[in-house]
Amino acid sequence: QVQLVESGGGLVQPGESLRLSCAASGSIVSIYGMGWYRQAPGKQRELVAIISSGGSTNYADSVKGRFTISRDNAKNTVYLQMNSLKPEDTAVYYCDADIRTVGVKTYWGQGTQVTVSS
Repeated sequence: QVQLVESGGGLVQPGESLRLSCAASGSIVSIYGMGWYRQAPGKQRELVAIISSGGSTNYADSVKGRFTISRDNAKNTVYLQMNSLKPEDTAVYYCDADIRTVGVKTYWGQGTQVTVSS
């Protein structure tokens, strides 16, 4: 059994920062790519940022220069540092990870709400 647990969401004003965390636990042999996605009301889930096991990163154009994804392999945790937040960043943020237990499967967290409003 593998679980991804997110934390760090909340309500902030435009221009402020938040740091999201997502910790994986369970019968983990290894973790490959990890990522953050978001879904705003009435919209499809979209990619925010991904990071490979070796640390290579990729970002959605809308967050480049403002968001930074990182990971701590010793803690099985991925982070998303979000700076200069905008109202359009408001969404439920989900983490995912490709994890080997017996086989390799993609796991998702439960989501954490980020609201940017004045």
